[in-house]
Amino acid sequence: MTTTAVVVVAAGRGTRVEASTGGSASARPKQYRLLAGRPVLSHSLAVLSRHPAITAVVVVRHPDDHALYEEAAAPYAGKLVAPVAGGATRQASVLAGLEALSALPGGAPDRVLIHDAARPLLSAALIDDLIAALDASPGAIAAEPVADTLKRADANGRIAATVDRSALWRAQTPQGFHFDAIRDAHRKAADANRHDFTDDAALAEWIGLPVQLVASSGTNMKLTTAADMDLAERILGSANSSAATAWETRVGSGFDVHRVAEGDHVWLCGVKIPHTHRLDGHSDADVGLHALTDALLGAIGDGDIGYHFPPSDEQWRGAASRIFLAHAVDLVRRRGGRITNVDVTLLCEAPKVGPHRPAMSATIAEILGIGADRVGIKATTMERLGFIGRGEGIAAMASATVQLPTAAS
Repeated sequence: MTTTAVVVVAAGRGTRVEASTGGSASARPKQYRLLAGRPVLSHSLAVLSRHPAITAVVVVRHPDDHALYEEAAAPYAGKLVAPVAGGATRQASVLAGLEALSALPGGAPDRVLIHDAARPLLSAALIDDLIAALDASPGAIAAEPVADTLKRADANGRIAATVDRSALWRAQTPQGFHFDAIRDAHRKAADANRHDFTDDAALAEWIGLPVQLVASSGTNMKLTTAADMDLAERILGSANSSAATAWETRVGSGFDVHRVAEGDHVWLCGVKIPHTHRLDGHSDADVGLHALTDALLGAIGDGDIGYHFPPSDEQWRGAASRIFLAHAVDLVRRRGGRITNVDVTLLCEAPKVGPHRPAMSATIAEILGIGADRVGIKATTMERLGFIGRGEGIAAMASATVQLPTAAS
């Protein structure tokens, strides 16, 4: 029996997606951002792990992403082998994955597919075509014929010539190879200190390995920008609709208030802010995250923060409120839902919220797995009226918009 394994490369940082969505360095890498309610990586793992011809899958991840990987990979553990740490380059990461497959207890596979986690829309049919092509060729890659008219520019940015597109293809992944051949090619390149190959097919060309082009489509897209994420959402939404799965929009609201006490800082929307007092509460008393947690729980009809984290339970004394918000996010995901946007309004006379707004947005975006442009943070005073106006407490209001498949309602 011919065995086929897969290396999924998921060690990158995906900074262009974060930059384009107004995120920050603390935002999730793109392979773990939510796409149709699931991490991007999960979409590839779902297709690969269910394919009958694939015997093992190894994910090459960044060493800092252990928790994110476990969340994304948990439903597909059956064919997954232990993940390995990526290298300084994609090429080094692929070699790490190939070496892990070489060390499998049953021996190395006969064939391997190498796939980028940033391409979550691969299909089982494309995998079939690649595996079939490997019957006649030692290498085969997914590729799309170039359809656009191509122009070559001169030094001044003017058109110098029209390029013949008839023999041009856009390389994609998966890229498949006979295992020993591509592993040995990667080892040879590493020994030669060659780290400049842009994909595995280029490395195969370097050693003279024939590679067959297998027609794919633009749907097998690479997620690079926020626009790519939005397009992928629409594609998956259309697919879900065609499968008779409809979506409904739900809106939840939350409110929280805490009195002040002696201290030197407050936690607001996940950010520690120096202050003349602290907020009194069983946990860290972050009114912003408490209100937002209740908003998410309200959107899915699952109680409130006190139901899930009762103040009578000592294990939550002094706990970071991001734990509560992350739990609410997990409950949304378990229902197949996705968070569209959230909005938080802080009611206080002090401290000043404005200087901390970007950090608050970035922190909440990270916990929710959405872009910072989908997080609203506002603040208002009470014109010195009431207990808030007298500086005796701080309150917060929040709303959250969630989409749920109707089957989960």
